Amino acid sequence: MYDRYIKRVLDFLLALILSPFILLLTIPIGIGIKLEDGGTIFYCGYRYGRNMKKFRMIKYRTMKMNAPDIRNKDGSTYNSASDERLTKIGAFLRKTSIDELPQIFNVLIGDMSFVGPRPSPMGNEATYTDYVKKKFSVRPGVTGYNQALKRNSATLEERYTNDVFYAENISLVLDFKVIMLTIKTVVLSENIYHN
Repeated sequence: MYDRYIKRVLDFLLALILSPFILLLTIPIGIGIKLEDGGTIFYCGYRYGRNMKKFRMIKYRTMKMNAPDIRNKDGSTYNSASDERLTKIGAFLRKTSIDELPQIFNVLIGDMSFVGPRPSPMGNEATYTDYVKKKFSVRPGVTGYNQALKRNSATLEERYTNDVFYAENISLVLDFKVIMLTIKTVVLSENIYHN
């Protein structure tokens, strides 16, 4: 009941309320991004969502234009404080997780939820076991159980385990817990990078 109906209604209403603030925030952030390198303000990348449906996820661009896609040995996305692909403003946006805020518009149209497993990038689908595929039974989130616990410091295996746990235990109480832990993690700047 919660996952099928109530969660979506809450997501939509909250996203609708927050959208004007995100649009206003985009003005100074967009100016900062443009002044640094003149490139696009947003990054839109294809991700797998619920039932492995492909959608375009939107973020503020944090990397230099046409930066190469670098992965860790386990196939997870590489990120580091010393990553030369990051712009100066991009490093700040990532550290504060502000770069993720435009995903509120993905929530608004129903591709994402505020809380859920983080959207999966293209390229790893051949490695997904039946166990891992359980994470796709729910909408991906702007934040998730793994982000609340480990943010970007988790291994790919740990992320899968945490994502499946969330999918199998989804509830209003768990969502509230994830949001509170995410706020703590972001405020204290914990587990930003996976080196």
